[in-house]
Amino acid sequence: MTKIDLPQYPTRHGYMSEKIQLDYITAAIEKKLLPPDAHRMPEILSLTAPSDPSRPIQFWQLYSVLGQDPIVRIVQDFYQRVFADEDWFTSVFARVGDVGHHINTQASMWIDVMGGGPYYHGAEFRLHFHHTHNAMQLMTEKGAARWSQLMLDTLEASDDLKRGDPRIRPSLNTFLSHFMAKYAEEFAFENRSVFGETNPPYLQKINFRTMTEEAIAALSEDDLGAALTARGVDISIYQGKDALVRKALML
Repeated sequence: MTKIDLPQYPTRHGYMSEKIQLDYITAAIEKKLLPPDAHRMPEILSLTAPSDPSRPIQFWQLYSVLGQDPIVRIVQDFYQRVFADEDWFTSVFARVGDVGHHINTQASMWIDVMGGGPYYHGAEFRLHFHHTHNAMQLMTEKGAARWSQLMLDTLEASDDLKRGDPRIRPSLNTFLSHFMAKYAEEFAFENRSVFGETNPPYLQKINFRTMTEEAIAALSEDDLGAALTARGVDISIYQGKDALVRKALML
């Protein structure tokens, strides 16, 4: 499998990145999207996306793949759509600042969270203050739905995403879904936002050769099947967990 030379862009933590990373990992462990020891896994904690294209990109690793310009272009396209939308929606943003102001602040927040360094001064306090003092009118199911549709339209139209690493779009969807779920809980509205396919559950690579027979037998049938499939085994010809265990012991 072809490896990707990464990082393409230098990374560092920002004002928000570590806290958001921790929050997401904790939530993803509860949903069984990440393994229980994800907080200690260098591949997940790293700000550099995995060079193995079969591994998902965590959203705090996006800067290592995208760099600044594509992120800014996505945010720019989005806010051009916002300021061309219906008055009930656009007017809330216009009261805060012009389109350039919103592009700069949103792009700074994205770059900060995505591993580009300390760009979003004030971190989560600033973000919460903005939503509760400037954008409260839109922190509703209706406002979230309109915001999400305009962002979905933006992502679908992005040439940067169409030409880039296919892992980028699910990672962006994961980023957006995480924040929208956070806002829905914080502001008590029903979250109906759908941005598309998100990162799949993280599958740890299992080395059967370093495991005892008891340890292999203790794996779930699903984990056995996934690990064998990752090694190129056609598990459809093996019926039941005992057959999968016997095959694993043969490797």
